Amino acid sequence: MDLLQACRGAWDTPDRSRDPVDLHDHALQTAHLLRRSHPADKELQVAGLVHDLGHLLRPGDDAGHADTAAESVRVLLGERVARLVALHVPAKRYLAAVEPERSLSPQSALTLRAQGGVMGPAEAAAFAADPEAAAAVILRQADDSGKVVGLDAGVLEDWRPVLELVADRAYAS
Repeated sequence: MDLLQACRGAWDTPDRSRDPVDLHDHALQTAHLLRRSHPADKELQVAGLVHDLGHLLRPGDDAGHADTAAESVRVLLGERVARLVALHVPAKRYLAAVEPERSLSPQSALTLRAQGGVMGPAEAAAFAADPEAAAAVILRQADDSGKVVGLDAGVLEDWRPVLELVADRAYAS
């Protein structure tokens, strides 16, 4: 919770020039969208909440922020949450390949190049075969939509019971 709270006023770019909301509001909006679209999938929701922690932990590492975030949450929140977090960047690259007309935020379009660019056909096929590919695409779509200035997506404290539930499940397995 402290790390998520530290996202208030933190941005994925030091000059705040690209995305319209800070990491805190973006996390809440992404998780909120996932809660609405997939109310039973608590791990997916939590992945939405923590997917961009890598921007806070290693500022400026656009290419590696997903892996950094995944590693930081794996022990506490479990393998599936970490896997979804790690896949949210490949999911962007995949969507850019299979839906080339799809628009990205200015920051996402800029970082796409640093993150490997649009997937080629073989890489896209391999991604699609991943058992978590569909969930990662859903996370990515919420990630892309969770950037609305002034959207009321609740407060971080509302997520404590969900985080605890997912952490308890991860600890039990």
